[in-house]
Amino acid sequence: MSASLVPKTAATPLAPERMDWNLLRTFMFVVQERGVGRAATALHLSQPAVSQALKRLEEAVGGVLLYRRSGEFRLTGLGEEIYGLAREMYGLVARIDSAAADDEGEVVGTLRLLVMSKIQSPAYDDFLAQFHRRYPKIEFYVDVMQSAAILDALTKRTPAIGLCLCRKAIDSLERRLFLQHRYAVVCGRHHPLFSRRHVRIEDLLDQNFVCFASDQLGDTLSPLTIFRDQQGFSGRIVGTSPHIEEIRRMVVAGVGLSFLPEHMIRQDVVAGELRRLPPEHSVAEIDVYVAWHRQRRLSAVERVFLAALERFLARTPLEMRIG
Repeated sequence: MSASLVPKTAATPLAPERMDWNLLRTFMFVVQERGVGRAATALHLSQPAVSQALKRLEEAVGGVLLYRRSGEFRLTGLGEEIYGLAREMYGLVARIDSAAADDEGEVVGTLRLLVMSKIQSPAYDDFLAQFHRRYPKIEFYVDVMQSAAILDALTKRTPAIGLCLCRKAIDSLERRLFLQHRYAVVCGRHHPLFSRRHVRIEDLLDQNFVCFASDQLGDTLSPLTIFRDQQGFSGRIVGTSPHIEEIRRMVVAGVGLSFLPEHMIRQDVVAGELRRLPPEHSVAEIDVYVAWHRQRRLSAVERVFLAALERFLARTPLEMRIG
């Protein structure tokens, strides 16, 4: 890391010892989170600390890396180059981290995971592959359950780790932000709006909706309820289910509109089963957490898994975990 980090107009070369990986990592988060505030949240730092790190990096490389004014967020040419190098270094540091992790010896046992359905994250898949290579004698037992059932099991000290929705903190549980599901408004191929050439958000206000059972109760998916109420939708709820697969089935059949995760609808949109409707941006971001009971004694298998997962979350920006 040396000459390639220096803009050609710099008066003096950048000494390698002046470069701090933490500055590059912070810059990478700012770019991927598209803002200092969101990067600060992801890094568990204050906004001034992130802004100062960005300033120090610009001073180190001798040029402006990005423009952030009047709603504009744009990398400079130098910023593009530094971002690319930061990504390369991230991959290298991840490999070093994996190789240098503390050796807990040969860990044997079963890891039980309680997981909500339709979690898609290539980064998490890669993490599991690396974890399995490091601990080949750990066996996985995975249950797919509704988030409410997962939380109930964990609060009852079920020996397991959960991946689920957990909108409100629960005193007895530890939780870490794992990823976000971003929701879009969709209709199915049998719905009248599917073939309409131009659809405005005003056209949705009197349409009927299919929703999650918990959405009506203001539970884990209540941000969807809030969005629907803020826009003034006047249509009826004509179908409910606690299962996302059945929500999708009713939408494809034209029963009503609904909110579905963006990562889940991509193939259906390409295949002509679903159509994404306005607005273009996601209508809600629902957080998915890793959770476990804070007072239950963890097994050796659970301890090494959570330690590895904490390292994965610390080094992998939220944007890179999303499916």
